[in-house]
Amino acid sequence: MSFGLSRGREQDSGDFGLDRSDLPPFEAGRWDPRTLFRMPERRFELEIGSGKGTFLVQQAGLQPETNFLGIEWAGEFFRYAADRIRRRDLRNVRMLHDDASEIVTHRIPDASCAVVHLYFSDPWPKTRHHKRRVMQDSTMRAFHRIIREGGELRLVTDHDDLWSWYEDHARRHADLFDREEFERPESAGEGEVVGTNFERKFRREGRPFHAMTLRRR
Repeated sequence: MSFGLSRGREQDSGDFGLDRSDLPPFEAGRWDPRTLFRMPERRFELEIGSGKGTFLVQQAGLQPETNFLGIEWAGEFFRYAADRIRRRDLRNVRMLHDDASEIVTHRIPDASCAVVHLYFSDPWPKTRHHKRRVMQDSTMRAFHRIIREGGELRLVTDHDDLWSWYEDHARRHADLFDREEFERPESAGEGEVVGTNFERKFRREGRPFHAMTLRRR
């Protein structure tokens, strides 16, 4: 249990949050996150960089027959999101505290995801840090591997340079994905693109937003 973003309220992730130590050893190869759920055969969606878990909390209630996994690297955000999910008893959602790029590239099985959500990812604006961005040539190939045929990679950002990075990667990997218009999820509020905490914060600052969907070929 911990304190932090909750401003003094005790946090407990219960069975809804796990970290790297809860996974099979890396040497064991692929790890199927669908086995975390009581009904692993259901549709599975992955969110990378879940922050406070707002999208997952909002959308999972509208898609009770879809299983969701959120991956968050920042421990404080992970604990906060997992606690929110536990308090709402969202049995179709789990949170993982780990490196999402490593999980996507090396652990998740082929064609297991219907949708991968990547919303307001850290832009790592300095050129020397671009290698830390989630979107790389290697992860584009990994996304193509883990997303099932006809599935989607959904991208939203407020950062102009990261958006150019996304557009460049989409063009260079047009053999893997078809670019389509982004459709707002049902859980988004009026005037919102997705409705995450970051979006609501950035909207108050007057920032514009960019969004696209890449459909697996």
